[in-house]
Amino acid sequence: MNPIKVFIVEDSILMQKIIEDILSADPDIVVVGKTKYGKEALHLIAEKKPDVVTLDINLPDMDGLSVLKELMAISPVRVMMLSAYTQQGAAVAIKALELGALDFMPKPSGEISLDLYNFKEEMISKVKLISNISVKKTVQTESRVVSGAEAQVKKLVVIGASTGGPKAIMDVMSHLPGTLDAAFLIVQHMPKGFTKSFAERLSWYSGVKTKEAEDNDQLLSGAAYVAPAGYHMIIEKHLREDSYLIRLDETSLVNYVRPAVDVTMRSAGEIFARDRILGVVLTGMGKDGKEGAKVIKERGGKIIAQDEQSSVVYGMPKAVAESGIADEVLPLEEIPNKIIEYLTNE
Repeated sequence: MNPIKVFIVEDSILMQKIIEDILSADPDIVVVGKTKYGKEALHLIAEKKPDVVTLDINLPDMDGLSVLKELMAISPVRVMMLSAYTQQGAAVAIKALELGALDFMPKPSGEISLDLYNFKEEMISKVKLISNISVKKTVQTESRVVSGAEAQVKKLVVIGASTGGPKAIMDVMSHLPGTLDAAFLIVQHMPKGFTKSFAERLSWYSGVKTKEAEDNDQLLSGAAYVAPAGYHMIIEKHLREDSYLIRLDETSLVNYVRPAVDVTMRSAGEIFARDRILGVVLTGMGKDGKEGAKVIKERGGKIIAQDEQSSVVYGMPKAVAESGIADEVLPLEEIPNKIIEYLTNE
């Protein structure tokens, strides 16, 4: 088996060395080049044809997003972004996932993160995972106007995803009008510090007003809530009829993650029955969402799973599809219209 070829684009020479040391420690990975300049990176990547590129946000001659745009428009390549653990860094990382990056790695202590060695196994695992993912040319979607929300919730949509999910969720939500009489719960596996920026991006591009969920939030129709990293998102029935609250908890990991799609779908499925709830499982590694989707299905709700061809990683939707509980297994571009169809049918 040929080793995975990695090219490093990183502003700091020291960080280049750290990243190279981490990746080269694995016998299945070889670093084929590195540079601090975006323009040089575009030339060398085309020449060396690496399997994976690690791309810094801040470069001396052009920013990382501009490099990413050119790469994905002309010669798509598997890209993992490296971003500082800051609000600005999180927002840029989410934007990068929109533009075609497959994953990102937070720099835990800023641009010069000597402690990146502590995340050696995670970095190697991410590089190996995305090295097997096919890439396509990407086109940026246009922004949509955000509408308001109403207090009474008649229907609920729960969307879960992992690897490849930020862009998939963005593609789905950007095609949904703000007039749908439903609330949306979104569970995306993501590090702490990034879910707030993700929610803000969704709100900008979607007709559905979106926020990072907070404990005790009232569920509103016409609004979407993103589970914050590190917390399971649970729905509880309020004392007042047709009123629901979001609860956040830090109990044990489920499927090795928190938030878990299973936890949110299970809690929602126990409250919203029959044609009032729809579960959507998108691209991602593992099987998170399968057990929660079963609860929704058993209660008479509907389940949509993304198909293999349009999934970045066909793990989570595959688990749902192969269990026989999916009402529809669809390419990503068909999912928004199917959601609208379910929500508008009485």
